[in-house]
Amino acid sequence: MRLATLADRAVLLTEDGAVDIAEASAGRFGPDPMDVLTEWSAFQAWAVSAELPAASPYRTADLDAPVPRPRQVFAVALNYRPHAAEAGYVPPEIPLLFTKFPSCIVGPDAQVELPEGNVDWELEMVAVIGAACHRVPASEGWEVVAGLTVGQDLSERVLQLTGKPPQFSLGKSYPGFGPTGPALVTLDEVPNRDDLAIECLLNGESVQAARTSDMIFSVPQLVEFISAVCPLHPGDLIFTGTPAGVGNRRVPQRFLGPDDVLVSRIDVLGEMRQTFR
Repeated sequence: MRLATLADRAVLLTEDGAVDIAEASAGRFGPDPMDVLTEWSAFQAWAVSAELPAASPYRTADLDAPVPRPRQVFAVALNYRPHAAEAGYVPPEIPLLFTKFPSCIVGPDAQVELPEGNVDWELEMVAVIGAACHRVPASEGWEVVAGLTVGQDLSERVLQLTGKPPQFSLGKSYPGFGPTGPALVTLDEVPNRDDLAIECLLNGESVQAARTSDMIFSVPQLVEFISAVCPLHPGDLIFTGTPAGVGNRRVPQRFLGPDDVLVSRIDVLGEMRQTFR
């Protein structure tokens, strides 16, 4: 399944268009996407056997974030060895966690207002939690994941690196700094969930390219590490880290401007497009 949000309503995306979940289920699920996630197991069981009505056409530009109001948004620093190296660090021995505040989450085709400073790109695969859970072992980590989506951990580097310790979470949480989408893709649609090609393009130039198998800590390991401390809720997001190629580690440095177009794509999961003003 590909769960998305269209005009503030939960929809399933098919080859023919979008199907409104509340209408298709006669009000059993939705229309709020967060309610669908809260009843994720029951929704999956219904969707497998449901006879869906005809889909309606839609524009990708009209899609909102597939998880529009997550309770918690976790993010992982330095989870690709080449990125750790370009940042001047040795690979971490345990996951390095920070948060993006949920108010930064937007859809896959958002126009983002640039604050003062240096705004950088960070393409990431995002795991969406599908069950309330706590203290989940890595061996069961995938069982509590509803699906995967594409994300950008946009970062204003001046504020992010100000102070000791620095302001990681605040510098990454301006409005629009958490684009996600175009859809939540369930794991049965992903042939190899641990090895997906990931690429970020700036004005058509490839600036990041890697595979998620290059991550130091896998999704199940991250679920184990985070849930050992924090109870997780349906719809919580885990930004799993970015590969090498970010702007502040280039020589010369390169940051986003109002004429730039940022395209983020991950195999099977889809593609996002951001513009800036």
